[in-house]
Amino acid sequence: MSTARYPRSLIALHWLTLLLIAVVYACMEFRGEFPRGSAPRELMKATHFAAGLTVLLFVLARIVLRLRGPIPPVTPALSRVQQLAAGAGHLALYVFMLGMPLIGWLLLSAEGAAIPFWGLSLPALIGPDPDFAHTLEDLHEIGATAGYVLIGLHAAAGLYHHYLRRDDTLRRMLPGAR
Repeated sequence: MSTARYPRSLIALHWLTLLLIAVVYACMEFRGEFPRGSAPRELMKATHFAAGLTVLLFVLARIVLRLRGPIPPVTPALSRVQQLAAGAGHLALYVFMLGMPLIGWLLLSAEGAAIPFWGLSLPALIGPDPDFAHTLEDLHEIGATAGYVLIGLHAAAGLYHHYLRRDDTLRRMLPGAR
């Protein structure tokens, strides 16, 4: 079996991105536990927005790093169908991780709301447009539901490769000693 692994920078960004996405989802799920306008609810919303936009930055960094060097091969090699499935799955995850923060930023812009980013306020991408905001909100909610599915499939695929196929797919991305 190969010992080729992703570079440490990509491994770190992978797991930090997962952590941020967990924060985004936790804030989204738990904000409803607090009354509208309350400080804890507003903190949840601001953290949701800022963590989501940080995901966007991390994913852009991941793309740059992935383009700089080769991806370590899976050992034993994947079939062509598995390669295509893996490529489609990763493409869907990248579209999700890029699209959701951008849709959220557009949504806040269309609502005429502030775009908080860790104590800063980002500029609006578009002017206020309540009708478009409603469409973006629906799209953002659909994307969030799809995200649960994509993340679950990604995790299941990693476990499948590790425990059933017994290849090094998961080990290539695990943090720790080389």
